[in-house]
Amino acid sequence: MEENISGFRERGSWGDVVEHGERITSALREVEADEPYRDEYEEWDEWRPKTHERLTTDVNEKTAEQASVAEGEGEREGEDVDDDLQTAGERLTESYEKLEDDDTEGAVEKWGESIGHVARAADTAGRRALRKVENTVYKRVMTQVAPYYFDNDLVSANVQRVRGEADEFAFEVQVNDDDLRDEVREVLHEYEDDVERWHVDTEKETDAASAAEGVEAPEEAEEAKHTTN
Repeated sequence: MEENISGFRERGSWGDVVEHGERITSALREVEADEPYRDEYEEWDEWRPKTHERLTTDVNEKTAEQASVAEGEGEREGEDVDDDLQTAGERLTESYEKLEDDDTEGAVEKWGESIGHVARAADTAGRRALRKVENTVYKRVMTQVAPYYFDNDLVSANVQRVRGEADEFAFEVQVNDDDLRDEVREVLHEYEDDVERWHVDTEKETDAASAAEGVEAPEEAEEAKHTTN
């Protein structure tokens, strides 16, 4: 592992890349970064390259999804564009009714609500259109000239195939919290000094074996395993 101002970097085979991600994940867990950054930690753990994945398919898909435009207010509340537009029309009708009753204040209030729903519908439609375009562009274009990247408040990372090398990759990870970065650095150095052999987690097909032998397969370990001298 190389260390520079940008973060912790590993260059090597796909197995080396996977191991690097597992070590960082294990170190984050050891310094309890998964408590204050629970969601961010889970996002990182989901995105990091796995031994059974491929860069141009699995990591590509996860990167495009992670980079996608966030949901707007309407989407978070489960409101579709048509729902908001229908509600906007209803509020506008109510606004006219208030005017007919000489309720100017009520008319203005309903008119404002109508405009709010129209704006939210436009926001939802715009986000969906942009999300569709950026997803397509990212998958087909951007990853041809840029690394696959991940970014949240806890971790920023990028992985790419080394130009000119068919089976060599570079994976760089930055811990964004300064205090946690120092703690993670110490744990990673301990791994380098003390860990004799790192067992990379693999996704195994156990259903067939279980059926053939008539026994239940053991559960996969949730965490990366390592042994020390």
